[in-house]
Amino acid sequence: MSARTRDHLGGKAAVVGIGATEFSKDSGRSELRLAVEAVGLALDDAGLGPADVDGMVTFTMDTNPEITVAQAAGIGELTFFSRVHYGGGAACATVQQAALAVATGVAEVVVCYRAFNERSGRRFGSGVQHREPSAEGAALGWSLPFGLLTPASWVAMAAQRYLHTYGLTPDAFGHVAVTDRKYAATNPAAYFHGKPITLADHAASRWIVEPLRLLDCCQETDGGQAIVVTSVERARDLPNPPAVITAAAQGAGRAQEQMTSFYRDDLSGLPEMSVVARQLWRSSGLAPGDIDVGILYDHFTPFVLMQLEEFGFCGPGEAADFVAEEMLPLNTHGGQLGEAYLHGMNGIAEAVRQVRGTSVNQIPGAARTLVTAGTGVPTSGLILAADG
Repeated sequence: MSARTRDHLGGKAAVVGIGATEFSKDSGRSELRLAVEAVGLALDDAGLGPADVDGMVTFTMDTNPEITVAQAAGIGELTFFSRVHYGGGAACATVQQAALAVATGVAEVVVCYRAFNERSGRRFGSGVQHREPSAEGAALGWSLPFGLLTPASWVAMAAQRYLHTYGLTPDAFGHVAVTDRKYAATNPAAYFHGKPITLADHAASRWIVEPLRLLDCCQETDGGQAIVVTSVERARDLPNPPAVITAAAQGAGRAQEQMTSFYRDDLSGLPEMSVVARQLWRSSGLAPGDIDVGILYDHFTPFVLMQLEEFGFCGPGEAADFVAEEMLPLNTHGGQLGEAYLHGMNGIAEAVRQVRGTSVNQIPGAARTLVTAGTGVPTSGLILAADG
């Protein structure tokens, strides 16, 4: 997809299967086993078997190589395998890669997966412990010596600038946290099932890095999620209604770094998500008013507000009021703040459920869902829609 022209990928492929392990703080099993369990559940959901799979896509940060997961899951020969970089920014791009492979005939059935023990094993929230010499490490070297060691500290810089630019207080972020936890409270799969919060709870939660409080930061989760992609034609013969990949995009902005793009002219927005938004709207022919549900990557609440503004759902500085007024159903699974932190893959699954009409928090008439991947890094996005 070009940033300047409309692509021809939309409508060629669909998500036909979703599967996840339980979401926990201590899975008690290996990341490979989590991946294989999720893949098996997704194939069962799709009405397909391991022998049908000939492509696999995951993240560069996944400890489970495609060939290892294929062997352990009983999958045979692969004609396509791929990994996408930049952590959570890769989530929607895995589905884009799968769709590209299906649309071009490189593969017929592609499984996208992500599995990790992010709570009981390596915890991203613990910050940078060690970096091998690399260009990425050199970029971080401008920030780490000054104490900016964790994702929360990196996001706090942009969040503080956002509040200053628009004359807001940290309470503006609370609306996102309350919304996510509202939906998580009625989602039995969510870690925070039955535990809604109020704005007062948000304001009372402890500071992590000002202006971010504990309830502005996503949880850490053990678990796995898998997604099955095939052609729209084949999808129509499978058990569940297909979620058609109407548009898919990746985006990196000017002066892009991983979480530390502090040398841009403006820190109050997310240029990488603007790149994605322009492509999705252009290629789908849709506009914000056509979207029924938004599943926006919510590792930190401020970046949800900025995403709404980059996509044009509201004007700059207006997103907190937009969320408070519930103008668009957001993160109906509970998001990464409420359901689980699976690098956004569980959000894609929720978008599929909304299109199918099977979400526990189903939005009546939901036919088009917008899904985004991690922000602050090179990122990606999808529009999924009901067939026809």
